[in-house]
Amino acid sequence: MNTIGNLLRLTTYGESHGAAVGGILDGCPAGVEISLENIQAELDRRKPGQSHITTQRKESDTVELLSGVFEGKSTGTPISFIVRNKDHHSSDYNNLKDIYRPSHADYTYIAKYGDRDHRGGGRSSARETIARVAAGAIAKEILSHYHIDVKAYVSQVGSIKVGKQYTQLDLNTTEDNIVRCPDQDIAKQMITAIEEAKEQQDSLGGVITGVITGVPAGLGEPVFNKLHADLGAAMLGINAVKGFDYGSGFDGTELPGSIHNDPFINEGGDIKTSTNHSGGIQGGISNGMDINFRVGFKPIATLVKEQSTINKSKEEVTIKLKGRHDPCVLPRAVPIVEAMAALVIADHLLIQRTRRL
Repeated sequence: MNTIGNLLRLTTYGESHGAAVGGILDGCPAGVEISLENIQAELDRRKPGQSHITTQRKESDTVELLSGVFEGKSTGTPISFIVRNKDHHSSDYNNLKDIYRPSHADYTYIAKYGDRDHRGGGRSSARETIARVAAGAIAKEILSHYHIDVKAYVSQVGSIKVGKQYTQLDLNTTEDNIVRCPDQDIAKQMITAIEEAKEQQDSLGGVITGVITGVPAGLGEPVFNKLHADLGAAMLGINAVKGFDYGSGFDGTELPGSIHNDPFINEGGDIKTSTNHSGGIQGGISNGMDINFRVGFKPIATLVKEQSTINKSKEEVTIKLKGRHDPCVLPRAVPIVEAMAALVIADHLLIQRTRRL
């Protein structure tokens, strides 16, 4: 259960306070240009300590390629990589060994395995997503051969929302601010809100919007591996994610079918739709339009302020957590959302190559 994908399969390993985190990506076609610099650049977008509104854990998150790449290209064999942990303060968690933190995986891991790694959450820590981002960078290299582009941005923090559609924004400006929102005025409000939450020892959730352009029609399976289902599963497997929708999503439930339907049109000889309430996917299969989706993140559960809970002996206790944590996960989650989307699309692209000549 540590593997995702069908033909392009990623298996991840490692814990937050263990020796390292890494992964094995199997199924990457031979001959794909693999840039260590590009992989590192994606990891740098995810790494801790990159701004004052993220956790101050200091990790370089330097990736090492162990196999599957020779002279800058994939060999077709499994690509393995590792990122070694450096700045883990395990002593910050010594007092939590027998305590169930509110809204964490502490109790559920005990219920499942009978034991758990209490240091930083162990395998349940978002630090595991390092492997997803590294593999996603390789998936992006595959997609670039087909002129497919994956972008994501923060569209909501708390109650502060971007009031524009992605088509009205310049997504190339997403990296122009530390919250990764392409609406620069809204970004300032989001940063202020995160700063205030941090000062109050609290946290904020929000929404990340993803946009995939250049996807050809025909990707996705008609029944059990519908493209939107695999995208949803990938997103819901990210730490702190509470919801996923695509196209019109839940907003579409308020529209009559006569408005919600996407009429087909001939656009310069290409089949398109005049609207895109379907979010680029119909019948579980891509239709050639942009794929757009939203991912909802809860407020991070680790708070420095005092909370009540119970311990392993079922006694009521009060805890005040130590450690270095994000007041809002959204800025660092953007590359994770992109990585998971890239892995899913690349996987379905490879599957489609087996479906017809």
